[in-house]
Amino acid sequence: MARTIISTPHAPAAIGTYSQAVRAGDTVYLSGQIGLDPASGQMVEGIEQQIDRVFMNLKAVAEAAGGSLGNAVKVNIYLTDLAHFAKVNEAMIRYFPQPYPARAAVGVATLPRGALVEADAVLVLG
Repeated sequence: MARTIISTPHAPAAIGTYSQAVRAGDTVYLSGQIGLDPASGQMVEGIEQQIDRVFMNLKAVAEAAGGSLGNAVKVNIYLTDLAHFAKVNEAMIRYFPQPYPARAAVGVATLPRGALVEADAVLVLG
């Protein structure tokens, strides 16, 4: 099965040895996104703004792959403070239509660039 690399300027460029997303057949694996503004390359401030930016970045990559967040079957959320879990739930309602994807939420000690939240996703297209 051939792999297709997905890239868009509407999400932060990959910083390292990974792609924004990889499509294999009808499955698209979206790399983790943090709250970087793709235009400035700077981290947005505050947990609510970072959560929104994370989902906007994931949305941009999903669209570049020919899909949407409505195609998500699995989402992983990484938080440096699990007390912000309710804020993630509030944001997901705005970005993901029902039926919602499967999800995991994990508390972590640190994230790249001092991010407070990171998320990745798996989409199924077709």
